[in-house]
Amino acid sequence: MSWTNVKLICQREIRDQLRDRRTLFMIFVLPVLLYPLLGLSFFQVAQFVREQPTKVLILGADEAPKSPPLIEDQRFADELFFDEHDAHLLELELRSTAAVNKQLPGGGAADEGAVVEHAQSLIRNGQQQVVIWFPPGFAKQLAEHNSGLLSHDGEARGDYPRPLVFHNSAQEKSRLAYLRVSEVLDRWRKAIASQNLELAGIDPSVVKPFDLRSEDLADQEEREAAMWSKIFPFLLLIWALTGAFYPAIDLCAGEKERGTLETLLSSPATRSEIVWGKLLTVMSFSIATVVLNIVSMGVSGMFILSQLPQFGPPPLAALFWLVIAVVPVSAMFSALCLALAAFARSTKEGQYYLMPLILVTMPLVVIPMAPGVEMSLGNSLIPITGIVLLLRYLVEGNYAQVLPYVAPVVLVTLLCCLFSIRWAVDQFNTEGVLFRESERLDIGLWVRHLRRDRDDLPTVSQALLCGVLILVIRFFMSFALAPPTDFAGFARMAVITQLVVILTPVLLMTALFTRSPRRTLLLTPPVWWGLPVAALLACLMHPVSDVLQRLVLRLYPISDEISGQLNQLLTGDKNLALMILVIAVVPAICEELAFRGFVLSGFRRMGHKWRAIAMASVFFGLSHAIFQQSLIAAMVGMVIGYLAVQTGSIGPAMLFHMLHNSIALLSTRVTSEFVAEHPAFEWLGQFNNEGAFLYHWPVVLGCAGLIAAIMYWMHRQPYRRTVEEALQEAIDHRTASSLAR
Repeated sequence: MSWTNVKLICQREIRDQLRDRRTLFMIFVLPVLLYPLLGLSFFQVAQFVREQPTKVLILGADEAPKSPPLIEDQRFADELFFDEHDAHLLELELRSTAAVNKQLPGGGAADEGAVVEHAQSLIRNGQQQVVIWFPPGFAKQLAEHNSGLLSHDGEARGDYPRPLVFHNSAQEKSRLAYLRVSEVLDRWRKAIASQNLELAGIDPSVVKPFDLRSEDLADQEEREAAMWSKIFPFLLLIWALTGAFYPAIDLCAGEKERGTLETLLSSPATRSEIVWGKLLTVMSFSIATVVLNIVSMGVSGMFILSQLPQFGPPPLAALFWLVIAVVPVSAMFSALCLALAAFARSTKEGQYYLMPLILVTMPLVVIPMAPGVEMSLGNSLIPITGIVLLLRYLVEGNYAQVLPYVAPVVLVTLLCCLFSIRWAVDQFNTEGVLFRESERLDIGLWVRHLRRDRDDLPTVSQALLCGVLILVIRFFMSFALAPPTDFAGFARMAVITQLVVILTPVLLMTALFTRSPRRTLLLTPPVWWGLPVAALLACLMHPVSDVLQRLVLRLYPISDEISGQLNQLLTGDKNLALMILVIAVVPAICEELAFRGFVLSGFRRMGHKWRAIAMASVFFGLSHAIFQQSLIAAMVGMVIGYLAVQTGSIGPAMLFHMLHNSIALLSTRVTSEFVAEHPAFEWLGQFNNEGAFLYHWPVVLGCAGLIAAIMYWMHRQPYRRTVEEALQEAIDHRTASSLAR
């Protein structure tokens, strides 16, 4: 690759972008004006924002005890508020018991049912926000109750009705009024209790023997840094994403509309050089967007937020770390946006891709902001989430805590950048992507086209649709089916899930969208070595997958509740044959037909075998309900997918899947007594302090080595390629030969 060509293309694209006044305004002018205008608007709006008083109706106000007073001068007593000025926020309307009886239907003595209906009507109509009802005789009966407690026998003299507080939590104003009233009533109740203790000759401090003192060890700068650490990482990713998206759309989809992309593709520059030139251009605008927003927010914060006592300007260290992090973040988002923009037929279509990209990215950005989410090795390996957590700790100044996780975060981010750039290059190397024509959608013609022009194998889009459809159906089925309480319920739910969620969509889509179910689902006889190798791989895979499972559980510990439920459902005196049928046989048939059949066959039409295997394995992992199980299933799915491709049949994949799950199930029944009766098992492993059987490391490494050797041997065996894979291999071979010359 010639970096001179990359530089020329980058300079050309930057000049074209700088000629666009809209781009100049969005990149350079808007960040400078945005935050001062937001601050001005905030202070202007704040002048109109004030706490509004809420209405409280007290029914039977004459029944409230007079001492200590609850009501003084037609409002709550001032001593019942932390701040006496808050008393005006509760506007009281008092009604005696006699007035209440006259207003209620029938005009008789008020009962609880009638009062509830009356209060409900007042609150729903907005006449009141909270209604308090003191039942008839409440003050007298409360006094008798207290006197009984204060007597020498210490027994209460009869029961008494309790006051009722009515509110509507669905109405914001009623909910706020209830919070205010609850505080007042709670202090009034404590005052009554203190009064009773004094009457009994007991010091009220007995119930509160000491006060707690708290000392905040964080200084003002640390509190400000903690606040900005939750804001800046979120804004950084949003700025980098939006700053890269719009230039990418113009550089790809915009050039398609203007007809200048063909001229660039016909130049001596290779596709990789074109992608790198455009990528550097998009990165430049993304970085410029982030930096200008940081500078503008920092300057605005120094003047605006300094007027607020609880806020302060962002620390300089935070700005430094943001500038350091902006390069890899912008590179990753720029490559993603460039690949999506190359896929778009027009600028209008490209605009539609922004929202899906934000929806996919947003959970990874928001999750680290949740309380209780801390930096760990498992979290550092999650793309984007690791960056947000790393920046949060760095802005807060917790360098010692975050130092061990810098390398994993950097490594994952670089890998994401590499995969994103590789995807963008592949998009530019695919003529069908670059020169797709815009077309009007006619549902009738589209359905007839799908039915009439079917291929032997599903398309990539149909495979993707199948995988997404399985996940969506599984999501809704998880709410439709009640959680199992015993093994019979678990077996019933597992079989229904396999047949309805996984197998049914696959069979329907195979019948509708393909002409050869036999080729689509790999229902062909395997090569002679397929079944023996599958059985051997399944046996060798168990020690390796056991170590992977323990590693995953250490990175992402499973909750005690889920672990207890699984142990209850799967351990104990259960029918072993039925458990193998439910956990091993049925999933091996249904899941393999779906993910190594229809989904893998469709993805192989991309022309990249390993990419198809990886994508099918990802969907295979996501189809499992538990996150930790999904990770392990995705890794094991890579081996099963490769086995299905090399043998050209679904049979070895099913056999591997069935044996692997069966061995995992049988291993849970291995006890120390069983090992003592069969000393040969002591060569394989030993029990730890928790009673779990652990394989010896030489056994694990030996199995991993044998698996690698078998995979290499399978790699050297001929296999049936799809048309797209054969074409891609020819292109790659020709490109390698030309580069060698």
